[in-house]
Amino acid sequence: MIIKSPSTQKEFDDYYDLRWRILRSPWNQPKGSEKDDKEQDAIHLMAVEEGKIIGCGRAHFNSDTEAQIRYMAVETEYQNKGVGKAILLELENKVIEKGAKKIVLNARENVIKFYQKNGYKVVKESHTLFGVIKHYLMVKDIE
Repeated sequence: MIIKSPSTQKEFDDYYDLRWRILRSPWNQPKGSEKDDKEQDAIHLMAVEEGKIIGCGRAHFNSDTEAQIRYMAVETEYQNKGVGKAILLELENKVIEKGAKKIVLNARENVIKFYQKNGYKVVKESHTLFGVIKHYLMVKDIE
């Protein structure tokens, strides 16, 4: 498995397709709902094994020192095998290199333990996506 940024149109298409299939399609959300207005300025990473994208994640900056991680997704058959952790660690390294002192994210209820194992703390209940998916604001202080 390698962690890299998508670089071709096909890689970006497959990257966004994975995000949509894992994070939006199960809730009948349309194609395009897996993107937001920060795509152009974000750090995009994907895990690739044998030429197939098996995981992805994104980070962007909310301020000079606060980064946010979003859109973490791993193909179902590769979950709980270290793919998400590898993407998360590389995203953290990249934002720290760019000056992040704090990393925030909004975690779905079912992945809180994953983020806690990786040094994040629950701050508060956040929002409910699509009326059913509870999210929690989590933070990791770098300094």
